[in-house]
Amino acid sequence: MQLSTYQYSPDRGWDKPLDPTLDSDQTWLILFGTSDIDALASGMDNLRTAFPQAIWIGCSTAGEILGPTLSDHTLSVAVLRFAHTKLRCAVREIDDTHASFEAGTHLTQSLAAPDLKGVFVLSDGLKVNGSELVKGLSESLPEKVIITGGLAGDGDSFQKTWVVVDKHPRSHHIVAVGLYGEHVGIAHGSRGGWDVLGVEREVTRAEGNVLYSLDGQPALTLYKRFLGERAAGLPATGLLFLLAIRNDLEEDGWTVRTILSVDETKNAITFAGDIPQGSYVRLMRANFERLIDGAADAADSVTLQDYPGGPLLSVAISCVGRRLVLGQRTEEEIEASLDGLPQGTEQIGFYSYGEISPLASGRCDLHNQTMTLSLFWEK
Repeated sequence: MQLSTYQYSPDRGWDKPLDPTLDSDQTWLILFGTSDIDALASGMDNLRTAFPQAIWIGCSTAGEILGPTLSDHTLSVAVLRFAHTKLRCAVREIDDTHASFEAGTHLTQSLAAPDLKGVFVLSDGLKVNGSELVKGLSESLPEKVIITGGLAGDGDSFQKTWVVVDKHPRSHHIVAVGLYGEHVGIAHGSRGGWDVLGVEREVTRAEGNVLYSLDGQPALTLYKRFLGERAAGLPATGLLFLLAIRNDLEEDGWTVRTILSVDETKNAITFAGDIPQGSYVRLMRANFERLIDGAADAADSVTLQDYPGGPLLSVAISCVGRRLVLGQRTEEEIEASLDGLPQGTEQIGFYSYGEISPLASGRCDLHNQTMTLSLFWEK
């Protein structure tokens, strides 16, 4: 496998010349960029000229990762030319969050094959119920197929996200790439680092990813009471205080959910994934050191089975809420995730509205407020 990473800035152009010799029908191009599509037009044109045969996947972000650094208003790109691994891309349009499970099922049915080893998926971050999407992806594939990816971001604006469809940015879509054959290597890791606080409350009314009441009281009213003055900044300030659902399958006992929007008329909160009615939840808040330690733990949890050395790509996907909490210390978690991997590992990634990665049990799920790593190599 040949591997090269690049960064494009509207002001400075490319950090180094693009290498068109990497282009082939076994080339995978992964890109993460600002939600400002117009700012990336020239850079995207350059990529289409240099890599017309490649299989593309990418999305908008709440910050772009390249190596140990974080950037905004740029384009981070990885180009992998495989020697033996086959690639296939599937796309699904989505306008209704209730169609998320069906969309996941459709994507994996399009990709399913006996030699499928992994699926990497990126979705519009606002028009999808992430946990239902993951259920649809998982139920149509054998457990041995590794599913990772994330939900596109738009800074802390929550207005519009995009994914790459036919080498162009498009909203309201989900894109997945399948990797096939015995030569491809895939590994993953995921960790959090938040503190649980407050009393445990029962979810007394919820529909999918929309929460209406806790302990019989309006959910939004309770949440605003907890946030105090910060409530005026919802939904963005909700990224600082998360909802933790009791979950015996998780290593730390919790599934974390991030706010996507609030409905003042219905006194309801929409989250990135399901909030099961009858479940028990508590609020969470950030601990700086634990967040950074969580990123290091994500790298430590990666098992590089059969990795022979040579080119290795890590795709780091972390939550926008972590970035808002860490502020100027954000690059510390990016550095921590890279430092725990083999020397010479190339890293790209983005800050997201949701992270997709298997649990310790092996079952894939949607995560919020985690650092997740997806690693790719060829044997």
